[in-house]
Amino acid sequence: MSELAVKGKLVKKLAIENGTSKAGKEWSKQNFVIDTGAQYNPEVCFQVFGDKVDLLNNYKEGQEIEVKFNVSSREFNGKYYHNLDAWFISGQKNVKPEVEQLAKAIDAENDDLPF
Repeated sequence: MSELAVKGKLVKKLAIENGTSKAGKEWSKQNFVIDTGAQYNPEVCFQVFGDKVDLLNNYKEGQEIEVKFNVSSREFNGKYYHNLDAWFISGQKNVKPEVEQLAKAIDAENDDLPF
């Protein structure tokens, strides 16, 4: 299967879910929704699992991002359920306000230079 990717606006980050597997291992996952801007069914819900949950910390709602993901399906009681498992998220990462203000101040100082 070729690499799957979609671009859109991060609309919603849902709460992080935590639990313990049957094997006794701790796990965490977080779902998030992006709006692709498509005419029909523009919102797509993805999930990040385990250490990938930290990927979402770099982005805030309203930002444009690209998500690379895998599709998985499993059967339960004769019905199939699908997951869109994000493994890579890119876009302009959050910049701390102090850093942003400093960058603007430096730009303003450089505007006075004769060259």
